[in-house]
Amino acid sequence: MIKKTMAKRAWQRMLSGRRLDLLDPTPLDIEIEDIAHGLSFLTRWNGQTSGINGFSVAEHSLLVEHIFSITNPNTQPKWKMAALLHDAAEYVIGDLISPVKNSVGPEYEILEDRLMVAINLRFGISGMLPKIVKKKIKVADKCSAWLEAIQISGFSRTEANKIFGVPKLENLEKINITPKSPVIAKSLFLRKHSELANLM
Repeated sequence: MIKKTMAKRAWQRMLSGRRLDLLDPTPLDIEIEDIAHGLSFLTRWNGQTSGINGFSVAEHSLLVEHIFSITNPNTQPKWKMAALLHDAAEYVIGDLISPVKNSVGPEYEILEDRLMVAINLRFGISGMLPKIVKKKIKVADKCSAWLEAIQISGFSRTEANKIFGVPKLENLEKINITPKSPVIAKSLFLRKHSELANLM
């Protein structure tokens, strides 16, 4: 279990002026502008993608929300918001590829879970997502990872199928990934968040 006494300083100053305690986060210290900014400058695949721009976690989040909405057209807006924010904790703890996460152990997951509970509460979602919703978001997340892998990350289809599973969504490959600049990614993320927030 993570103990607050492990570090003298466990908070980070945000551009909004908020001071977020990473070990004891509260919804009051979380702002969507900070999340959008952090995620738009944070690259997926450790930056190992093709194109003149890295593929940001903000863009990945938009793609996951898009796939989740296609596969669950009648779902509530708050669950679409949960899909958009599924990796939001990474705006302060970074994006570790799955093999590294598995090696780090439970400490990272505990930290991530605490942040996600605070983030979800901040934006009108129950702290812990229902298992069925979490499972559906995970399906969309794996579809997104598969698509990213074959389109911009140099994976063969065989490799992607083995690692992420064969996607069951028809016409998935019709979605074209073109990594955008951080400024554009941030704007698109904020726009989608605003759109969903107005529906909640």
